[in-house]
Amino acid sequence: MRLCNSKTKTETGFEYVVNSLYIRTPYGKKRAKAISAFEPGREEDLRKELWRLEKTVELIRRQPDLVERLYEVLHEIKDNTLTIKRSAGSVLSVVELYEIKTLLLQMDKIRGLLAAAEAEVPAKFQLQDVTELLDILDPGKERINTFYIYDVFSEKLAALRADKRKIELDIRKVQKELKRKVEGAYGIIMTPKFEYKVPKADKQLMEKAQGIPELSLDDEDYMTATFTLASNDEVDRLKRDMETLNEAIEEEELRIQEELSKKVAQFQSLLLDNCTAIGELDFNLAKASFALNNNCVKPEIVEEHVLELVDGRQLVVEEILRKKGKDYCPVSIDLKDGVTCITGANMGGKTITLKMVGQCSLLAQHGFYVPCSRAKIGLSSYVHILIGDSQNVQRGLSSFGSEMEELKEILDRSKDRALLLIDEIASGTNPVEGMALTKSIVNYLSEKSYISVITTHFDNVTAGKVRNMQVRGLAGVDYELLTREIRYANRKERIEIISKYMDYRLYEVADNKEIPKDALNIAQMLGIDREIIEQARKYMEDPKDEK
Repeated sequence: MRLCNSKTKTETGFEYVVNSLYIRTPYGKKRAKAISAFEPGREEDLRKELWRLEKTVELIRRQPDLVERLYEVLHEIKDNTLTIKRSAGSVLSVVELYEIKTLLLQMDKIRGLLAAAEAEVPAKFQLQDVTELLDILDPGKERINTFYIYDVFSEKLAALRADKRKIELDIRKVQKELKRKVEGAYGIIMTPKFEYKVPKADKQLMEKAQGIPELSLDDEDYMTATFTLASNDEVDRLKRDMETLNEAIEEEELRIQEELSKKVAQFQSLLLDNCTAIGELDFNLAKASFALNNNCVKPEIVEEHVLELVDGRQLVVEEILRKKGKDYCPVSIDLKDGVTCITGANMGGKTITLKMVGQCSLLAQHGFYVPCSRAKIGLSSYVHILIGDSQNVQRGLSSFGSEMEELKEILDRSKDRALLLIDEIASGTNPVEGMALTKSIVNYLSEKSYISVITTHFDNVTAGKVRNMQVRGLAGVDYELLTREIRYANRKERIEIISKYMDYRLYEVADNKEIPKDALNIAQMLGIDREIIEQARKYMEDPKDEK
């Protein structure tokens, strides 16, 4: 069973992190696409993965210039996997051989840069030596990004090309002599390409050119006629010899291409292993860069099923706030098997805290650093976040029904060491039934070996073994001062001012402590008529009072 579904990856912000990675090579992108979670029992494997990431972070910090040179090489790498595999049993074209040589040069550069690294380079990133194959494709050892079927590949090819060059010279000699004779005999001047261009409007010159037996019309447009030297027996013979040589040269070049392809095929495993190593290096550089840019830390991976997050941040929300020039209020939370209910003020960030917990868990289990100042994480077997339509304009039975269907799926699929994050369950039905259902779910989950985190607005659902965490919210805020500050602000500004005073941190409270009633205060500050607010307070004091 997979660790989580796509919805959970999206809602928690895990997908956001993966999509934010700057991966430069096709091999790195393949590695990212194939990412998988480390599940319980694979703690040591995950620690090794995080150690490799730690060494990558260290490399970026210690040698940023070297890493920049690595980036330059990685940026130019193309996917040659099919060409490498095709070398076995097929003849690679000159272009394909050029691409293989280019890849070899890039591999050689990466090896050299990694050899100069001051930080330890994990074995997964190390490339095997490609000098032997590179020397085969680059016999002159010039190490430049070009490729040709060089004469040095074959004595026969060298001799054939030499004969061809001699015939080309002989043809030119014959044509030069004929050009000299024609120019002398007819008083014309031809170009070095043995062409005689005549304006078509000059009928006299046209007739003259047409009357010269050594010339033939080669091309014309509406203004100019181009005559060239007519062929003769000697030139025809030399050209026939040239055609024969060209066929022999092509045959020999094809034989060499076949031979070189077989050589490439002999190194197929090495090349593919190196491509995999490039993917690992590129992917880890992207993860490390993201971690540094977002102040993420290496999580401590433990065997017990716990999540201890100090100053955790939800990266999607943090980015939104950053664009607005605002700071994120980090939240600390420690969780273990059992139920933790998060209660507190409206606008208090309870849902964001759920997402932050899920995000950090998924990031850690996929080998990422996490956005905290410190983190201790035990691996979960199943992670799911349930966020219903309470955050959507569509309300009512349809949303409640959908929520219940998803809840059933969660409960059916959950097993030991599950991490369940449930946001305001049953908020889409009537309060009496909603509270009863929430309390029943809390009691049910409290008997399971899951880490269950539930946000709720309902009172009296946290008795027994349930741990109750509350958002500090507006506790301790001078409402009179806050009200004066927002009095002349517009609606958008009022919300931002209230958010500025909101304390999103959590603290543990005793069982069944009444949930803070900040909703009415917030409603009043946002401009709801005072008469409505006062009547609501009376209803809260005595629900039976309908006057």
